[in-house]
Amino acid sequence: MKVVGFNGSARKKGNTAGSLSTVFAELEKAGIETEMILVGKEKIQGCIACHGCVKNQDEACSIKDDPVNEWIQKIKAADGILFGSPVHFSGVAGTMKSFLDRAFFVSSVNGGLFRHKVGAAVAAVRRSGGISTVETLNHYINYSEMIMPSSNYWNVAHGLKPGEMEQDDEGKQIMEILGRNMAWIMKVIRYGKEQFPPPEPVAKTMTNFIR
Repeated sequence: MKVVGFNGSARKKGNTAGSLSTVFAELEKAGIETEMILVGKEKIQGCIACHGCVKNQDEACSIKDDPVNEWIQKIKAADGILFGSPVHFSGVAGTMKSFLDRAFFVSSVNGGLFRHKVGAAVAAVRRSGGISTVETLNHYINYSEMIMPSSNYWNVAHGLKPGEMEQDDEGKQIMEILGRNMAWIMKVIRYGKEQFPPPEPVAKTMTNFIR
């Protein structure tokens, strides 16, 4: 089994990376492979609403000059996904959100590529805005019929300078418990599928209030 973590920070070794790595450590103890991808350093533009992914049905965004399509396939191939973001004005970092908007739209219009994968989100913050950032990340997970583990508090760690989250004992414990719960859910799903097959996907019903 494998979990891919997406670091929305531009800092390779900042507090977002530290938070993800703390979760990773527990997953690795459980025998689960991990991979970290740095999103924040890339040039990722937002969705341009061309609907090329709807028309082509090729599991790809029509924008081809960045790594988003490669990352979509990494998510599809993985058993679990972790999203981490620093907090920018009480929200998700812009590059990370552009990636998620495009990737999850491609998934949703191509048969639900991420359905029933185990997914969780974490945020690193100096002071405030961490919960609203995690909530935004969770919207992608919930919309896609993914399975979300929890911890013993909201998945937020505190720190400003790189490495400071290591001083947040509660934040570290939150990430550790999240990692253990995530590993457990992944194994329950892996070994329970044969006895309890997952429900079949259904076509989405769309209701527009302006006709």
